[in-house]
Amino acid sequence: MSLLWRTLALLALLLAGLAVIWLPVLRELDQEPRAVQAGQQAAALVRMARAALAAPRDPGRPAALEAALEAVLGPPTGSAPGRAVGAGPDAAVAGRVAVAVATRAATDSWEPYETDRYSRRVAEEVRAALGPDTLVARRFGERAGLWIGFDAGRGSYWLRTEAGPPAAPLPAGGVAWIGVALLLTLAAAAAVGALINRPLRQLSFAASRISSGNLESRLDESTLTSEIREVNRGFNRMARELARVEEDRAVMLAGISHDLRTPLARLRLETEMSVADEEARRNMASDIDQLDAIIDKFMEYARPGETQTRPLLLAPLIEREMSRLRDQTQVRIVSRVPDDLAVMADETELGRVFLNLFENARRYGRSIDSGVAEVSVSSVRAGTWTIVSVRDKGLGVAPEKLSQLTTPFFRGDAARTAATGAGLGLAIVDKSMQRMGGTLELANAPEGGLVAHLRLRRAGTAA
Repeated sequence: MSLLWRTLALLALLLAGLAVIWLPVLRELDQEPRAVQAGQQAAALVRMARAALAAPRDPGRPAALEAALEAVLGPPTGSAPGRAVGAGPDAAVAGRVAVAVATRAATDSWEPYETDRYSRRVAEEVRAALGPDTLVARRFGERAGLWIGFDAGRGSYWLRTEAGPPAAPLPAGGVAWIGVALLLTLAAAAAVGALINRPLRQLSFAASRISSGNLESRLDESTLTSEIREVNRGFNRMARELARVEEDRAVMLAGISHDLRTPLARLRLETEMSVADEEARRNMASDIDQLDAIIDKFMEYARPGETQTRPLLLAPLIEREMSRLRDQTQVRIVSRVPDDLAVMADETELGRVFLNLFENARRYGRSIDSGVAEVSVSSVRAGTWTIVSVRDKGLGVAPEKLSQLTTPFFRGDAARTAATGAGLGLAIVDKSMQRMGGTLELANAPEGGLVAHLRLRRAGTAA
């Protein structure tokens, strides 16, 4: 996961966590005033009903009760018969929703109203307004609701009302608005995450350019954030120091190459002119050639790592490097690479890779029977990659030493130690493959011998 998406995910989790935490808090804060309001409304209804029911018995009492309830509830909706009082728990005050008055008896079946914090607060408010002996029930008979038992005149009654003001319904389009708010929040989080991670992304790109050999890459040292500004300054100092070291190294290598090759040229000339023994002269010339080849290897391994990859046809390049071998009588190479197979590579680097692999096979991969190194080159396509295999038919390498073959100056066995060379061939191959964005894998072939798998990106595929 990239740093941007990780930051966005963390911000989204933070927002979700805050919502989970604050929703119950807001609900708790909302319950207190709702409970007080519900208790006060219920107490007001009871007082009105008590005043109406406590009046002397006369034919106008239902009208008095009607007027008292209408003062609190408002006029009835629709046509309704007169309100019935004393007809049991189902005797509702018609025209009102969830409001009823019924006679109360000692044998009535009811359940206490208090079951949670909200209902306890409602009951406390009712008893504070009507008296501590007021009955507050959540069920009377078969009907649920807020039932309040009270005395009025010569009788006892139950009054049923809502448990509290109904919650405000979600407005039309509320779900859509919630979705829009969520999307806007995520978009804002993404913008904030991108803003936070922009300096780190720039630092990552600059580090990639440095690793690819572009030592001129620099970061902005005038950014407003002090920490990022200090990091950029440190990075730029490092890049300048690396550029200076690289320049010094190039000058040093050029000087070493010149200073070593000049006496070697003189030695060769003196050998040819002064040594009378033909065999001794030939051996001395061979030693001078070996020293010159070792200098070439050192220069190849230590040279700067800038490469420019472009589409290259493999078959012609392999044929060209096969023809450049110094002693072709000691090696036979068979290439089965298709003529139209192209890869993304640097021509000089890839040529150096194949030449070093062929030279390595010539030195260390000779067949016991013929004394000639038999090398085969083949290729397979694996998605966006091409894997080129270079295999010899020699003795191979001990499995525990395979991982060390690309270490500079390492030789795999006694034969390799006795062989001429600097021990840099496979190290140069590995380094060149890394410069071109590919990989090198060494293994022992099942049929015998060492095989090198070169993994290169196919031409025309995305990087």
